[in-house]
Formats: sequence, structure tokens, C-alpha cells
Amino acid sequence: MTENILFICGSLNQTIMMHKIARQLAGYDCFFTPFYADGPEDFAAQMGWPTFSVLGGQHLEATRSYLASNSLPMDVRGQGRKYELIVTCSDLIVPKNIRRNRIVLVQDGITEPEAWLYEAVKRFKLPRYLANTASLGFSDAYDVFCVGSEAYRQLFIGKGVRPEKIAVTGMPNLDDLVRSHANDFLLHEYVLVATSPLRETFRRDDRGAFLRKSMETAAGRPLVFKLHPTENAERAEREIHRLAPEAPVYMSGNVNHMIANASVVITQQSTCTFVAVALGKEVHTNLDISELKRLMPIQNGGVSAQKIAGLCRRLLHAPMSLLQHAHKDYRARPRRERVDFSE
Repeated sequence: MTENILFICGSLNQTIMMHKIARQLAGYDCFFTPFYADGPEDFAAQMGWPTFSVLGGQHLEATRSYLASNSLPMDVRGQGRKYELIVTCSDLIVPKNIRRNRIVLVQDGITEPEAWLYEAVKRFKLPRYLANTASLGFSDAYDVFCVGSEAYRQLFIGKGVRPEKIAVTGMPNLDDLVRSHANDFLLHEYVLVATSPLRETFRRDDRGAFLRKSMETAAGRPLVFKLHPTENAERAEREIHRLAPEAPVYMSGNVNHMIANASVVITQQSTCTFVAVALGKEVHTNLDISELKRLMPIQNGGVSAQKIAGLCRRLLHAPMSLLQHAHKDYRARPRRERVDFSE
């Protein structure tokens, strides 16, 4: 009997990553679902409240559209069949119906700084999603955690993630960034400003000061703005055109291509900063560039999805009795009795 694999999607970036991994798993029955939750989080999603999260809003719309346009088989909430493996890009919420499955967690981008919410989540066992991606990996509900680089592996270990669960594979959408130069984006030699949805996720953002600083950095050179998909686009565009009325504002499109064609890139707190640094652009950002260079996802020519698929096969063939998350007493088990995916 062919094994069933469920891919839990989220943002468009995460959904594309899931699709890339599924393509490397010929011979298995792969199904896809938008991200989902239980309890209060599910109720909020049904009411349409978390429009900025992967549970709703533009993320949900983009995922549904991508799955439909690529004719990918959907099984919403994974309710249609029994699954031998789950692949997901987030463990900030782990739905109840997958908790005793084999699970592969895949890092999809940059992690948030470890601010006060991160410390509160860690200390008081608050819901992980309150700290956003700063708490990625905290659930310990997975068997394998695929990360972007050795530096990220060390970062997650420092946060308390079990070393034997972490495999350095690279990230499927960030492992061949030089390919971004081959694009059909029409504009060239401009200052690109890529914004972040800080206000939408309840963080401080002096947008006016950021825009004025961006114009100062541009020093008369043409400005192009790329909004984050979950931003309040109407408000953001209004704010931009108040100060830079002639600047093009893109609400969608391939930001990697826009970065490749730019001469200068300005970001707030975004995964796309990795792209700008990797392509050698002049970068202005709220992030620590030296830390970004250290954490840079490995550039392996685009084989990360293949590596992750290989781990999926290995996990499918591993006896459930040797997997860690399914046992309350795994901490007492000798190391030799566990499957070590870091090797």
C-alpha cells in the first residue's frame, strides 16, 4: 500500500516549499492543506479575525489559489485519510490530529529576534505563536527539524532544541539565490524598499520615520516599494504616496527578482534581506548584517527539497518505537535507542 503524506501549507512561500518537497517524493500519495488549528485559534480563524496570520487573510487566499492553479490534491485539515507522515513549516501550532504522526518540520525563513515576548513564552509556557518564529522548534512534537545552515542549527540548539532532531538541509526557496538574476522584472537600478507587517503583528513601527529615512538613503535615486503580503496595503500605499507620490508600490510579485534588479535594498525585518546580502547588494536594514551573513542559508544549487525528501523517506522507514515525540519516557531512553537525524 502506498504511504500517504500530508503537507501543511501556510504562507505562499511555505506552500511553494511544500510543493517542491512533494515533487521529490514520487511514489507516495501527497496531499495538501492550508494551515489549521484547534480550539480558540480555530474559532478565531473561522470568525475571520487573524487576517495577518497563516490561518486566514491573504495567506489563506494565496495558498488556496496556488494549490488550485497547480492542481494539487487537497485534504483540508487532513481529515480525509490516515497519514504515515506530516510535513509542515511551522510548529507554532500543532493540530491535535497530527500529534502522534511522524512529523518533519522545515524552516522556511529568518527567525524573529528573541524579544520580551520570546522570553515570556519560554518562561511561562504561553502559546508559541505569541513570539512568532522566535519560538520555532519549541514544540518538540516533530521527529526531524530541517534547518537552513549549520549556524541556524547552533542557534536552535542554544534555544533548547534537541541536537539529534536537527538536520542541516538548506531551505528550498533560499538555496539557489543567484538564479534570481534570471528574471523578467522590467525595472532596473533603483532603490528597493521591502516593508514588514510589524503593526499587523502588534509590534512597534514608526512608518513615517522609516519612509523618510528610505528617501534620505535613496538621495534622489528612483524608489520602488514592495509591501509584505499581510500588510494593510491601502494604508501602506497611502502613507508612501504622501511622501513619494511617484514611487511604484507593488503588493505582489517576486521580491527576489526585484532585489536582483535593484542597486540598493532597504528592509525592516524580513527574510528577503538574506537575498539582498547573498547577491551582494548595498543593504540597509534593522537587522544585524554580520549575523545574517553568519546564518545565511546554504547555497547548494537548489537541492534542499531533495535532501528533505530523503529524510522523509528515512523517517517513514524508522520504527515508531524509536521515534522520540511519541513516547513520554524518551528522555530516559539511552541515546543509542533513538534515531539521530543530525548525522
